[in-house]
Amino acid sequence: MAKQGVGITITQHILNQQRQKPEATGGFTTLLYELIVAAKVISREVNKAGLADILGSTGKINIQDEQVQKLDVFSDQIIIERMQHIGQLCCMGSEEDADLIDIPSKYPKGNYIIVFDPLDGSSNIDVNVSIGTIFGIYKKKSSETDIDLLMNDVLQPGLSQVAAGYFIYGSSTMMVYTTGEGTGVHGFTLYPSVGEFLLSHENIRIPERGKIYSVNEGNHDYWDEKTLALMDYFKTTDKESGRPYTSRYIGSLVADFHRNLLKGGIFMYPADNKDPKKPSGKLRLMVEANPLALVIKEAGGYASDGHGPILDIEPKELHQRVPLYIGSKEDVELAERFISGKI
Repeated sequence: MAKQGVGITITQHILNQQRQKPEATGGFTTLLYELIVAAKVISREVNKAGLADILGSTGKINIQDEQVQKLDVFSDQIIIERMQHIGQLCCMGSEEDADLIDIPSKYPKGNYIIVFDPLDGSSNIDVNVSIGTIFGIYKKKSSETDIDLLMNDVLQPGLSQVAAGYFIYGSSTMMVYTTGEGTGVHGFTLYPSVGEFLLSHENIRIPERGKIYSVNEGNHDYWDEKTLALMDYFKTTDKESGRPYTSRYIGSLVADFHRNLLKGGIFMYPADNKDPKKPSGKLRLMVEANPLALVIKEAGGYASDGHGPILDIEPKELHQRVPLYIGSKEDVELAERFISGKI
């Protein structure tokens, strides 16, 4: 028997949620719809990456001191171009851009802010590993319209997001998103023959505890004693507590997160001393950690920086980095106890 709800399009789903909010104007629906169109275009390019000249590096370095891939640039431009004209945004923030992205004066401005990683895991494109787009949406708090005065509106804690989610481009293309406030997490799969996302994973719930840990163990020598003790715990055999855990690490945040969301487990990117410029680790609070933290919270999981909820962090800058422990609630709470020195 087919799953209940299969056949519902993403547009229908968004409109159904809009109807439950009498104060809704339809602006948010327009915003999400245009983001979905951008993702469809990116998905098309990813799927033909082996046939087109969009693989490899541009030779440039981004604000994160990382090589910019050609498909990164394409994805960034597509999202900006699709989103800037809709009249719902006051500004945007991208992993690829050092500063906030203004809305051109020829277009009207709105009260929403979108922050995004246009193509997470893009270094894996040429080996055909799943990659994705991560996004978080906020509502502007002030009446400011000048781009130079909007940073305070952008730097809100993750708990203030009105929606968050990701697109994953793999064997199929999926969109997973939540609008918070107990609305749940829902997954939609792109059916190429009709060009539409259809509901395939309704009300996703992550298991309270998993059997998978995901971490780059190549950073072992750069971790502190608390982190090393946590990793040893997951790898130690103990039948009573269901250990050892299975190690699964793809190296593409979206792919590792998506697997653990569906199967249970914990993804970790601890702080390390590998790079003095990045003492808090590699992942970005605004464009990676916060959006996925809201998704995991609404799915019954938890996201922590090792000392408290990711969603409670008051951001200080657009490209702020944080340690990240995210996944099944019991696994992340255990990790938090190790990292905060309670074990």
